[in-house]
Amino acid sequence: MADISLSRAVRRSALKRWDSAVGALLIVVLLFSFGFVDGFGNALNLSFLIGNTLPIALIALPMTLLVVSGEIDLSVASTAGLSGAVMGALWNQGMAIETIIPICLLLGVVCGLINGLLVTKLGLPSLAVTIGTLAAYRGIAQIVLGSDAVTDFPTQYLDFAAGRIGDTFIPYAFLPFLVLLAIAVVALHATPFGRSLFAIGASEEAARFAGIRVKRQKLILFTLTGLMASLTGIFWALHYASARYDNATGLELSVVAAVLLGGIDFDGGKGTLGGAIAGVFLLGALQNVMSLQDVSAQSQIVVTGVLLVLSVLGPRVVRQISTARAGRRAASTPTS
Repeated sequence: MADISLSRAVRRSALKRWDSAVGALLIVVLLFSFGFVDGFGNALNLSFLIGNTLPIALIALPMTLLVVSGEIDLSVASTAGLSGAVMGALWNQGMAIETIIPICLLLGVVCGLINGLLVTKLGLPSLAVTIGTLAAYRGIAQIVLGSDAVTDFPTQYLDFAAGRIGDTFIPYAFLPFLVLLAIAVVALHATPFGRSLFAIGASEEAARFAGIRVKRQKLILFTLTGLMASLTGIFWALHYASARYDNATGLELSVVAAVLLGGIDFDGGKGTLGGAIAGVFLLGALQNVMSLQDVSAQSQIVVTGVLLVLSVLGPRVVRQISTARAGRRAASTPTS
């Protein structure tokens, strides 16, 4: 029992240090960028930074909960693309945007529900399932809209998705995101539902013996992830004023990299939403700086991939170092 308690304490300590390190690195990157990167600090660029990071941040909210529970959804970008494609196709058919948006959100729920049922009812691994639906949903999006691009959405919706509050750098869309973030933080860190997710991620069998309805919880998470991916697809189409079947292609890599960079353990059971969001905006800031420095899109993808590898290795290395130090302290402590 003492060894188990020591191990848990070491993990919590390592996690806190990693969260703090990511937050500190975000501050360093921002300070450096304000001081040495031309154009970074003007309101228009900061608005672009936040607006371009919001798609990652929106999906990172449910993805954090999902990874904490020991699962993952790699189909989120394809779900977003499918939502945008359906939105464009229905708009071309003359349907009102107020009717289209609920239909697209419902579509996201269905996509997430399909993933969840395949994982919880058939017992298939979420990694394999969502790689399959990643391809399937993107293919359906191409069938729905083809190679067309729909751009003539209502001006008021485009202004909300891409505009900012007065002369500030704060986009209108950032305000509802803050509300969603507050809800997610409370749900994960201050409710029995959130505690059950940590228990499931730490040991699914133990959670089941403790009376937690593991399959139901996971099904809820996959459905929420599909819903948020669809919302992201709607936002993407309006923010960039273009609905295409290939919208958000590759976004899943950025989401997973940011979440893991923020200290969420890929094996589940550990992490904080604050760390995940810090990872999201650290990645967004780095991408913005690289764009200002005319770094190619291909090079930016390489950097994202490197960060993904480091985000998996980093917390493990920190935890191993902490475990070794704790073990040495325990060994050197005289027993009474």
